[in-house]
Amino acid sequence: MEFKHTRQGYVDGLLELAEEYPELLVLDADVAKATKTVDFEAAYPKRFFNCGVQEQNMLSVAAGLALEGYIPFASTFGVFATCRAGDQLRNSIAYPKLNVKVGATHCGITTGGDGASHQANEDIAIVRSLPNMTILVPGDYEEAKQATIAAAKFVGPVYLRFGRDKYPLIPEIHGGFTIGKAKVLKQGNDISIITTGIMVDEGLKAANSLESEGVSVRLIHMPTVKPIDKEVVLNAAKETKGIVTAEEHSIIGGLGEAVAGIVAEEAPCMVHRIGMQDVFGESGQAGELMDKFGFRAKNIIEKARKIMRN
Repeated sequence: MEFKHTRQGYVDGLLELAEEYPELLVLDADVAKATKTVDFEAAYPKRFFNCGVQEQNMLSVAAGLALEGYIPFASTFGVFATCRAGDQLRNSIAYPKLNVKVGATHCGITTGGDGASHQANEDIAIVRSLPNMTILVPGDYEEAKQATIAAAKFVGPVYLRFGRDKYPLIPEIHGGFTIGKAKVLKQGNDISIITTGIMVDEGLKAANSLESEGVSVRLIHMPTVKPIDKEVVLNAAKETKGIVTAEEHSIIGGLGEAVAGIVAEEAPCMVHRIGMQDVFGESGQAGELMDKFGFRAKNIIEKARKIMRN
């Protein structure tokens, strides 16, 4: 199995777009080597702007460039884009609905050794609460590239979420990207598993294991968290015994709450959520942290079995 960075998919998507969209610009907050935008800087130095360690200023500059007809991609770590520059994200980008794309890397627990201060586990909740924002959470390198291309072609503010680590390539999720549409990877009628981002890999493992036991699994990958594919969620709620959601994010305000909100209003069923349980992360290797905080296939299987028993 091949492993690649989703943040590399982001930059490779930008490089693929550059000739077709001369108005596309890339901004960074002095972390270009980490976000991988250093590759864009090398290829298009006049279209790259290092704003320094000033994330608030970077988003304000991006807003101004959007008003002048450019397509700015502002790149930094997820915690800085959402927590440090939250006011600018809200008032300068979301509120006026400007055509700014925020490329947020180092999101989730797999940021690993950088520790809790850098592990963005609440960023989706923050951005999801802002009107006009679209949130894309690709599952691997190839889908990150596709999501970046889709974001450039979409008119309006977009938050793109990427990790730090290398993640497995998942062929099942390749073959196109449509904002707002889920990818149904397996059709089943006993239990539904809905994942977003890199949790698609653990979801596949869980689904395959459950199927070997005779459980019919509906596996749904949700690369767009907002606007979420409501129809697919409702079908899962109505046609299976319950839903397990899995996200590399807090259970508060992310995919799990989005799914539970839809289900509670229109098709009540049991929903169990895999994610950070209202705690901060820790410093450690990505795999160790996924084990400690319950981001594995076995944790999804446990929740699925609990629903089946009930």
